[in-house]
Amino acid sequence: MRVRLPRLALGCAALGNLYRPVSDEQAHATVDAAWDAGIRCFDTAPHYGLGLSERRLGAALRDRPRAEYTLSTKVGRLLVPHTGGGDDLAHGFAVAATHRRVWDFSADGVRRSLAQSLDRLGLDHVDIALLHDPDDHGEQALREAYPALERLRDEGVVRAIGAGMNQTAMLTRFVRDADVDVVLCAGRYTLLDTSALTELLPEAAARGRGVLVGGVFNSGLLAGPGPDATYDYAAAPPELVTRALRMQEVCARHGVPLRSAALRFPLGHPAVTGVLLGARSAAEVADGTARFGEPLPAALWAELRAQGLLGADVPVPGEH
Repeated sequence: MRVRLPRLALGCAALGNLYRPVSDEQAHATVDAAWDAGIRCFDTAPHYGLGLSERRLGAALRDRPRAEYTLSTKVGRLLVPHTGGGDDLAHGFAVAATHRRVWDFSADGVRRSLAQSLDRLGLDHVDIALLHDPDDHGEQALREAYPALERLRDEGVVRAIGAGMNQTAMLTRFVRDADVDVVLCAGRYTLLDTSALTELLPEAAARGRGVLVGGVFNSGLLAGPGPDATYDYAAAPPELVTRALRMQEVCARHGVPLRSAALRFPLGHPAVTGVLLGARSAAEVADGTARFGEPLPAALWAELRAQGLLGADVPVPGEH
């Protein structure tokens, strides 16, 4: 591993006004709170608020010692100026549509994307560059974008490279067929979805690749189960709501909030080096770090297995 990946990182999509506005002051306070809580890894992307997340993160970290933190951003979507007006809510961000996204996994596109990110961040290098959601561009991403990332790594512009996606099949292919350092798997290794356990995590463990897990709450359901909760950015299916509520009941019997179990669960697998905590305020950072630090009794995992809510073959924290 060419960079050190901590157990807890700050996911910065919310700093780009994910779903609803966040003020500049609130965004800065969120990063400050994460820093004060000991978080030293930050993940962002051009996609998040059409560059707003990168600009805010760069501003919040500007006076921090560069050698003391790890910063990850992504490539694959170029931001092109747009003069048509409107907003970006169709993509989930409450910002003005000053730019439009253009998919570009060419070698030139990778370099241009990273150069634009460095400008927004106010940095001369990032630690990790990830191919962002190449689902419909897999062949070009492997043939053109990935070799470009390798060259940038060789040049020292980035220290580590990989891919970030909401699926496991293509991430497994990157782990198996390319010299990636790390992959970011969002939503596919949670208390409700352990599909990454089938191929991705065993492959990563066998090859010594790091895995960061994002979307540990599956976009909301595991943070607050209920009929109005969301799962993978849509209305949660009733059967999953029922399952999450049962998990919450088990956690309550052991004096543990479901959020705590959801945050820590992925670290039960040896290939998982860290999890992302998404937050939009200092209060959410404080809550998340407190939940992350709570002790989780072995009896909790045993009861989840006994109730059929967790597979017997699924590793849990404390077992390795």
